[in-house]
Amino acid sequence: MSAQALAADHALTAFSLSPAGNLDAYIRAVQHYPLLSAEREEELALRFRVSNDLDAARELVLTHLRLVVSVSRQFKGYGLPQADLIQEGNVGLMKAVKRFDPTRGVRLVSFALLWIKAEIHEYILRNWQLVKVATTKAQRKLFFNLRSIKQALGVQDSVSNDQAKQIARELNVAPSDVLEMDQRLSGGDIAMEANSNDAAEDHFAPIAYLAAPNADPAQLVEAEQSAALQSRSLLRALHQLDERSREIVIARWLKEDEEGGGATLHDLAARFAISAERVRQIEAAALKKLRLSLS
Repeated sequence: MSAQALAADHALTAFSLSPAGNLDAYIRAVQHYPLLSAEREEELALRFRVSNDLDAARELVLTHLRLVVSVSRQFKGYGLPQADLIQEGNVGLMKAVKRFDPTRGVRLVSFALLWIKAEIHEYILRNWQLVKVATTKAQRKLFFNLRSIKQALGVQDSVSNDQAKQIARELNVAPSDVLEMDQRLSGGDIAMEANSNDAAEDHFAPIAYLAAPNADPAQLVEAEQSAALQSRSLLRALHQLDERSREIVIARWLKEDEEGGGATLHDLAARFAISAERVRQIEAAALKKLRLSLS
């Protein structure tokens, strides 16, 4: 490996182990890995495929990390940390390297692109609350393509019936599915309370028109007792986990950082001096135990 690549390798190692590491440092580091020629890529892929040479596989992965960073930028509009998107994309890249066959005449960058996007798609669908029910192939196709198709058609607002039919033909889905997904993706936030700078006496915000659904004292007591019971159950379930698993679950799901979200996989990887993939595995196992305990 070249001196430039070795310097980048050291930068990535320091970044993964140091709590001071940040996303910008990671992105700068991956840009230092030189692009592979077609001959070098084929040589490394054959070494890994024939001899299971892990050093060859490692070089293939490291020299394509910049591709994952580039793809992750396409999905920043979904409100998820880019560091997590990159981590999921890296998983897809490693799967692609494992399955890559250089004898088929296709460059790794083209082959890996599909795996990287697929892994990021799955992560977004698992974590974006709005599309928890987007489980069918048609719904996923709509979710990831509707915005770009609307831009291509010059549609600024909601999709009309005729436009929905046109999009439905292109994506091979029902027009009603197009209209429903467009409505969900186009929904904006409405301020429930009045603007504090608005001094008009006749100004009413939506909150002024809402009746309190839980004003009955019996309902309030019942809700308070139910919440207390759930909290105690959750605490008991958390204490059944080992200390590291408990801290990871709390940091990811029960605490918010300055930006209003939980800690990223990379933050916790630096904290515990393990890989982000290992953090993800520990988190998944802990959540499974919690579900069993709470059920």
